[in-house]
Amino acid sequence: MTLQTEGRTPPQKSGKASRNKGLAYWLALLHAPGLGSRGYNRLLKETSPQQVFENPGLANKLGSVRCDLGSYIRNPDWDAVETDQQWAEAAGHHIITLEDPLYPALLAEIDDPPPVLFVVGDPACLALPQLAMVGSRNPSASGRQTARDFAFHLARSGLAVTSGLAIGVDCASHEGALEANGITIAVTGTGLDRVYPARHHELAHRIRDNGALISEFPPGTPVLPGNFPRRNCIISGLSAGTLVVEAALKSGSLITARLASEQGREVFAIPGSIHNPLARGCHQLIRQGAKLVESSEDIIEELSPLLGTLIPDTGETPPRKPDSAPRQLDDEYLQLLGNIGFDPIHADQLIERSGLPPETVSSMLLLLELEGYVSSLSGGRFCLTGKN
Repeated sequence: MTLQTEGRTPPQKSGKASRNKGLAYWLALLHAPGLGSRGYNRLLKETSPQQVFENPGLANKLGSVRCDLGSYIRNPDWDAVETDQQWAEAAGHHIITLEDPLYPALLAEIDDPPPVLFVVGDPACLALPQLAMVGSRNPSASGRQTARDFAFHLARSGLAVTSGLAIGVDCASHEGALEANGITIAVTGTGLDRVYPARHHELAHRIRDNGALISEFPPGTPVLPGNFPRRNCIISGLSAGTLVVEAALKSGSLITARLASEQGREVFAIPGSIHNPLARGCHQLIRQGAKLVESSEDIIEELSPLLGTLIPDTGETPPRKPDSAPRQLDDEYLQLLGNIGFDPIHADQLIERSGLPPETVSSMLLLLELEGYVSSLSGGRFCLTGKN
């Protein structure tokens, strides 16, 4: 009996985090195999994590939990708990439970909210009004710029921009908010002791200094496909609305939009060319009732009555990259541009329409793309970016 009691009690370790005995029980329950957030929340409706460990018979009575909780309680993973607590001792690291005043109120409203959040950065920013921005990992150049521009203006209006740190639209959204000196929040599908994808290591540091990175997964959690639907649920759950920039018909972004709708949040979508496969997901959302938006003001107008804290943006345009002066186009380039629209067109059609040699058109298209006038798409197609 003595051994069982010792197993159910958090070991006494040195360090500031381990002095929070109540938190240790929350973390121990988080590591219960097979429990998951759904089972965890069912337990919380009946009792507290500490009561579960101090009254081992209670776990056997809670039949709604589909795991061998009683067996785990007799031998909890205190080593994992200690690892979590040591992680929380680092500067800027925080662990927030559902009963913590810092836990974001909107997220707490969803079905089965994550019982524990790991945060790097400023946890207070989680209480700010947020807009989720999601989209393709392989957007067009114009789609990437659109995401960046929208994030810039939305951040200038007082919204925190929330996304998933992925390549493509996620990255552009975080960067746009940072360029506006605004707040951005990244939700990850791994433990916060790693950055995924690794190429966003520097971006993650900038987000930490100007917002927060959060995860429901403890340190040491690797990249697992099953974690990302939960990440998407948190992205939409934190936010008053979700904006989809570019998305194919089979896209994780549409899952995030569906979750937002189920959570009673607003869904916005940016339309595109009927010939662009990355616009079809947005068009489907609009047909299903998502709000069509053409500017950040459309979103601000929709959300202001709900949030009451947004201010109109000044309309200042975010800085463009590269920062070089635009080239003065001669008549031949202007003629070629006149044959390119916002709908994708194949290079062969441009050769036919312009009457120029293939090698000349190819060279001109390359320069126009470098200067930001056109965007290259799959299959040798091109379209205008909207640059004047």
